[in-house]
Amino acid sequence: MLLEQLDALKISGVLKSSALQELQGKPPEADAGFIPPAPESFASANISEHLVESLVLKFLQNRGTASGRDISTQICLPFRLMDDYLRGLKKEQLVSHKTSAPMQDFIYELTATGWERAKRYREQSTYFGATPVTHREWIDSVEKQSLRAKPPSQDDLKKAVSDLVLPDHFFSQVGQAVAAGKAMFLYGLPGNGKTSIAQRICSAFGKYIWIPRSLVYDGEIVRLYDPIVHEAAPPSDDPKIDHRWIKIVRPTVIAGGELTLEQLEMTVVGTSGVVEAPLQMKSNCGLLVIDDFGRQRCSPTDLLNRWIVPLETAVDFLNLPSGKKICVPFEQMIVFSTNLAPRDLVDEAFLRRIPYKVEAPNPTDAQFLNVFKIMADKLGVPFNQAAYDYMVQKHFIEKERSFRYCHPRDLLTQVKTFCEFDGRPCEMNEETIDTAADNYFVTL
Repeated sequence: MLLEQLDALKISGVLKSSALQELQGKPPEADAGFIPPAPESFASANISEHLVESLVLKFLQNRGTASGRDISTQICLPFRLMDDYLRGLKKEQLVSHKTSAPMQDFIYELTATGWERAKRYREQSTYFGATPVTHREWIDSVEKQSLRAKPPSQDDLKKAVSDLVLPDHFFSQVGQAVAAGKAMFLYGLPGNGKTSIAQRICSAFGKYIWIPRSLVYDGEIVRLYDPIVHEAAPPSDDPKIDHRWIKIVRPTVIAGGELTLEQLEMTVVGTSGVVEAPLQMKSNCGLLVIDDFGRQRCSPTDLLNRWIVPLETAVDFLNLPSGKKICVPFEQMIVFSTNLAPRDLVDEAFLRRIPYKVEAPNPTDAQFLNVFKIMADKLGVPFNQAAYDYMVQKHFIEKERSFRYCHPRDLLTQVKTFCEFDGRPCEMNEETIDTAADNYFVTL
């Protein structure tokens, strides 16, 4: 089990050969699904009452007053647990009842003692969101929801890319990489759908997963859920579910030229004391796409050096701001998408660690025509064979310009925009084709 393997690695502090042998090629046990059950008690959920106290007091310090149910919702713990706990805080004279509230509830506020304690908690960390989940519970959830737990079938992948026109050989190569859940180099000339297919691959593995909103490790809080990179599923009010977790669309995290090595490490958010999880943690059980690989603000060699061990072992080591080292799963499919030749970016040793190298080819004449007809139908531009032949001859053959899969969509969009702007029926003819090509292609 991954939990025991991580423990062994944590104790040793290094990757021993025996641990490597256990991790390599050993998929996690398949699981029909993962749903986090609502905690029956603080103890059963491995929740420290000291941590809950800090969250409650900091929330009340920020809010002023709040009902017991509002507090319960804020820190994502069941009201049946919080009601008794808040009564205990009142007995300790940390909070007081300001007034009663509906449904046998009360409006709470801090006492002077509670205010001073909240101030001390706030000096350590300003966080007062959802109660964190333990590191071990998160690892267990990653194991159960891993891409390798249930590899997608060929039909699953076909469904995921059904809106794209892909050559059979290209689809087969991508499918093999997806079935293996291994890192992939997706390379080729720009405009042939590398980013588009990378964005769709993830849905072949199943639509949703559960992740904790935040984690706690040796008292340090790590924020995992990120609304910028994660898409939340419709919320559920089911009382049987642990609302410290959030159901999200299986993540596809895309990092482009703005990527730096610092984004792959734990970082403290300002002066809050809250630690932000790196991209590889946020993309666990999903895809991490390094778009425009080779154009990042760090060199390709430095990036792959950073991931040389995780790519082989599915385990990463990160340093917390306190200096503690944390061992985390590296359970996502890494897709390096680039317009550059892989051999021009990294040496053979690195290429060996990325087992699948798939070239996105230019479309053939027949494929280009097929895509053009499909896009014309989608955009509501009546297809005209004579205008198409004129376009191919003048703007591709005579210009010695290669076809790209993006050209039909882009040129037809230009045609449609020109016709709408000019107040004329939308049609393909020599004039609208020439206008689209003049706008789209660089002639110098």
